[in-house]
Amino acid sequence: MTVWDDLVGQDRVTAQLGAAARDADAYVTAAGRGEEPELSGSAMTHAWLFTGPPGSGRAEAARAFAAALQCVSPDRALGGQPGCGFCDGCHTALIGTHADVEVIRTDLLTIGVKETRDLVRRAQLSPAGGRWQVIVLEDADRLTEGAGNVLLKAVEEPAPRTVWLLCAPSIEDVLPTIRSRCRQLSLRTPPVAAVADALIRRDGIEPDVAHAAAQATQGHLARARRLATDERARTRRLAVLRLPERLTDVGGCLRAAQELVDTAAEDAKQLAEERDEKETEELRAALGATDGKRMPRGTAGVMKDLEERQKRRATRAQRDALDLALTDLSAFYRDVLARQLGSAAGLAGGESAAAVERIAAVGGPARTLRRMEAILDCRRALDRNVAPLLAVEAMTMALR
Repeated sequence: MTVWDDLVGQDRVTAQLGAAARDADAYVTAAGRGEEPELSGSAMTHAWLFTGPPGSGRAEAARAFAAALQCVSPDRALGGQPGCGFCDGCHTALIGTHADVEVIRTDLLTIGVKETRDLVRRAQLSPAGGRWQVIVLEDADRLTEGAGNVLLKAVEEPAPRTVWLLCAPSIEDVLPTIRSRCRQLSLRTPPVAAVADALIRRDGIEPDVAHAAAQATQGHLARARRLATDERARTRRLAVLRLPERLTDVGGCLRAAQELVDTAAEDAKQLAEERDEKETEELRAALGATDGKRMPRGTAGVMKDLEERQKRRATRAQRDALDLALTDLSAFYRDVLARQLGSAAGLAGGESAAAVERIAAVGGPARTLRRMEAILDCRRALDRNVAPLLAVEAMTMALR
């Protein structure tokens, strides 16, 4: 099992990254012999931008590349490719314990200037024990404008053995000045069959369940895995798929909107409670306030900062849960439109098939397109910080 096995249906990207890892290995090996190698003209460079739709595996691709750059397998001397997946360099990079691989992911709405400056300082260091200093920024699209400007100089003039791996949904989500200095890799949505095969092979999921989950999520590996293994996720999705047939009057629209928002809030709360409690207890212990002791004087500000960070994270979690429901709803109407146009390609099928047929029979493609636009308008409103309930109520009224 190599580090590239986590990339599902991305053969072209795997080939490019494999070539870059080979050139990077040759560069470090030559430098170790006292030579003065050059990266110019090779497949390797110091800054990369991984883009692709949700579920394409852009973060997995960046982490796999980071592991391949740290590969120390002895097979390389015999012509083996970096990224064996078994050596100490690959293993520690993949599980997140390698000293020279920093993976940054955030649950907050943005990444600010302070956090970015810390990253830039880290990037100036030489590798502590590995072959490269690798910074993986999984949410480069959440950089504020100020943070992007801080990052620009580091990407433009990196340290000799530092590699920046930035991930974003599209190149438009990254400042033009940054993306122009990165080598861009565009990932595609994996084929449904490839996702189902990965669920069967790596997660031991029953073939019929794996194929149903992969088809329902249309190639989104993480969502397919959750749908196949989490009963609560299947229940929530089923409730969303039943929503279009409930929107028959104003009262039904308002009730459906309230339920969507409440469910998203409940999901976010369940995800956050355990983590928040653990963080709070760890901070109290670090400040010497264990066993019911009072907080030391002057530490109230630290606790307040933690509470604010947890509050922002909860807001993000609620938005993500609500956005997932809107994605399922949009997929439902996509299937309705496909049925109205006489196509069966890409249909999610399963428990939504009968409802799709009923909705498709009582309207035309123009009405379905307007409904899909209403869902998109709701997602835009949520991005602009419109109150979730107001945005969803406007959507359900438009779907009626």
